[in-house]
Amino acid sequence: QVQLVESGGGLVQPGGSLRLSCAASGSIFRIYNMGWYRQAPGKQRELVASIASGGSTHYADSVKGRFTISRDNAKNTMYLQMNSLIPEDTALYYCNARIQSMISYDTMDYWGKGTRVTVSS
Repeated sequence: QVQLVESGGGLVQPGGSLRLSCAASGSIFRIYNMGWYRQAPGKQRELVASIASGGSTHYADSVKGRFTISRDNAKNTMYLQMNSLIPEDTALYYCNARIQSMISYDTMDYWGKGTRVTVSS
């Protein structure tokens, strides 16, 4: 019933910027931690950034200082502002969220289908 939908990916030149969005919908009681993951061709999926319900954040060393994660709890939406992009940022970016169901009060992780980011000249 719950779903996450990413948007905002695309093709950008090195040094450029993109803003990714993740919108959660469905029978949601509460959203706890949220995060952005990415997976490049031939590599494992890795955590890029995460944000707790209270606003505390974590960043991978490779993106610290360039990316900013945020969330709008009233809109059930999370964002990733990506600046100073480099070719190594090229990947499929996934939204992840731990969500408690309004129906059963059970809590589990949900994943979006991903949005593609390509950094190339």
